Amino acid sequence: MTHPGEITRRQLLRRIGMTAFVAGPGAGLLSACATAGGGGDPTAAPATSIAASADPKNPFGVDAKKPLEVVIFSGGYGDAYAKDLHEELYKKAFPGVSIKHTATQQIGTQLRPRFVGGDVPDVLNNSGPEALDLAALAAEGHLADLAPLFDAPSVDEPGKKVRDTITPAVLDNAKIDGKDLVLNYTVSHRALWYNAKLFESRGWAVPKTWAEFTALGETAKKDGILLFAYPGQKGPYYQLWNVLYTAAKIGGNQVIIDIDNLVDNAWNAEPMKQAVTAWADIQAKYGDKAYFGLDHTQTQIKHLQNKVLFYPVGSWIENEMTKEIPLDFQYAIAPIPDVTAADKMPYGAIQVGVGENFVVAAKGKNPQGGLEYLRVMLSKEGAKGFTEKTKNLTVVNGAAEGVDLPAGLKSAAKAQDAAGENIITDARFEGWYKELFDYGTEQINVVMAGRITPEKFCANMQKKADAIKQDDAVAKQTRSQ
Repeated sequence: MTHPGEITRRQLLRRIGMTAFVAGPGAGLLSACATAGGGGDPTAAPATSIAASADPKNPFGVDAKKPLEVVIFSGGYGDAYAKDLHEELYKKAFPGVSIKHTATQQIGTQLRPRFVGGDVPDVLNNSGPEALDLAALAAEGHLADLAPLFDAPSVDEPGKKVRDTITPAVLDNAKIDGKDLVLNYTVSHRALWYNAKLFESRGWAVPKTWAEFTALGETAKKDGILLFAYPGQKGPYYQLWNVLYTAAKIGGNQVIIDIDNLVDNAWNAEPMKQAVTAWADIQAKYGDKAYFGLDHTQTQIKHLQNKVLFYPVGSWIENEMTKEIPLDFQYAIAPIPDVTAADKMPYGAIQVGVGENFVVAAKGKNPQGGLEYLRVMLSKEGAKGFTEKTKNLTVVNGAAEGVDLPAGLKSAAKAQDAAGENIITDARFEGWYKELFDYGTEQINVVMAGRITPEKFCANMQKKADAIKQDDAVAKQTRSQ
């Protein structure tokens, strides 16, 4: 079963062209992180759609005299890929152009007032814990239509459209209210990350069942190692993702699809209750509440110090912590163990999806330049350079050929190869209904701390989902699979 929001083994391994990463005999090919409020001047005439010409060198009619402003969420990928690569490629195409570059982890704090005031950057990487509410921005007409971008000539092959050079999951995840408004640029693998060298030195096997998982927790506890931890500050959404993916493993991707579609009692579905119960139990028996006071970096340092066995995060972790990784630590990915004997998805299922949201401001000073900037990002040179700088994959087919990837990403590729078609879908309510997602990140800490029961967590989330469903002011989104 395939889902448009996810990337299947065939789509990723063949379309992204990861033939350079061969695991070995018998193995398959290896492959390769504001609500706007009132939002701007309502009397302005936003250039929400810019027609692309057939001119492969300048399909949007960029004026090289117009400066471009780029704001980058500087998280796991840093911002060097933008400052030193994509912006330089843009300057090369338009000599003399000036670019204002800003890197921040406080997207909401810095950008919300600017959207409200009508002074917006041209290109925005809207990622991280303070990401703006894209549905709200779309409703206010702040997001430029990216359909012309996808229909524009490719930088590398002018006879081919951009849409034909990227994985289809990008197009499926670009839509808000039926329009192409968001570019998801990266491919990420989300599951449980661990230190392969520690496991090898102790003779530990990666647990495949919940019983094996808890047994390892008992063993590790004797050595003063926590089985599992997540950051309670600046990162509780890692655990919300983890619980959602666990629920999908138990009950199939329909569990998440129903949640995304605001189906009645979707949060009260039995797989969801089982997933929350399983992880709350792990926290109670093998966790440490001290981690609720730590942010993602602090937690990740403790992981690197072998104080935590498993950490729920995505494949950007290796680049994010690259300067801190000790010689005795090697990142590897582990699928979520079987929770029940009748999980709908078999052991080995992992979540693989697209992420790192880029948008162009329709009411910016240079939307033509913004579209062209994204087209440059989607060139093979732009994409390959991103992979070289961040050690993570992009959505551009074939762009990672020949790039030497680190051990953790090779591990993720191998896990994806093993998962085959058993790919856990993404949860799109994160972008569709940010209020619900933000509420979930609060509630996950509450239930993991034992302050409410798993049943109460599900009931609270359902109540919030029901309120959003009944709110006519919130534009509703749907997905069929």
